[in-house]
Amino acid sequence: MRFLPFLSAALIAGFAMAANAAEIKHAMGVATVPDEPQRVVVLTNEGTEALLALGVKPVGAANSWNGDPWYHHISDQMGDVEPVGKESAVNLELIAALEPDLILGTKLRHEAIFEQLSAIAPTVISERLRGDWRENFQLWAKAVNREDAGEKVLSDFDARARKLTDALGEKVNEKVSVIRFMPGHIRIYQKDSFSGFILEKIGFKRPENQDVDSFVLKVGKESIPDMDGDRIFYFTYEPGDGEATKLSEDVLQDPLWQTLSAVKSGNVHEVDDTIWNTAGGVLAARLMLDDIARLYGLE
Repeated sequence: MRFLPFLSAALIAGFAMAANAAEIKHAMGVATVPDEPQRVVVLTNEGTEALLALGVKPVGAANSWNGDPWYHHISDQMGDVEPVGKESAVNLELIAALEPDLILGTKLRHEAIFEQLSAIAPTVISERLRGDWRENFQLWAKAVNREDAGEKVLSDFDARARKLTDALGEKVNEKVSVIRFMPGHIRIYQKDSFSGFILEKIGFKRPENQDVDSFVLKVGKESIPDMDGDRIFYFTYEPGDGEATKLSEDVLQDPLWQTLSAVKSGNVHEVDDTIWNTAGGVLAARLMLDDIARLYGLE
């Protein structure tokens, strides 16, 4: 740039960014992002896991839904990352103070504040959460210019899933039921869910009411018979008031629960809500594979 001495430093910096930028198509338009973003703020929990798996440490991230402020399985990797509020209530002032050069969010949570986020930094927005987490993962990998690394992360996951399928053998023919206890209701998870996607990837069968490309059935104790399968995995989301835990205890002690075939055969397993549902990212997906291997005695 020595041949243009009259250009301001800001204008030169702007030219430099334009020459080293990429246009990323996303759920709310097109964002021009730095070729090598250095200060990324991520506003979804699954997005945080994607960045960590790609070797990118964000400067700011949405708080984990439980943990203080991070899930137990990522806390050691988060170090001095600044928490910016829960996914559904991020703090715009905190985000701006971090001076990000890229923001990652989702339309489901951040459509209403997209313009404010875009005024802070180039913002890439995913369409949705749940189900096939790999779709968002590929978008995040593209946004931070780590597509090759992203392909390896996914191919490694697929290889682990195939290895687990082979080790399970005929056991993949079991009809696996997935149940979550929430404050005030129970969820029966179907295939378009985090756990549902991974179970299908392994090759497990599902009970008829779960073997559909939908998200979840919200039910009460009267629907205990609809929770049965050859094997049941259950987990509890407890925000801290004890209501969900009490509901799970009531159901597990209910005489109707004792009539389920999975209960009678001893094929009921309590698993971690964070890993099997709430975190929703690639690191949790790896740990869910580990859980299945352990619970089926394959370790």
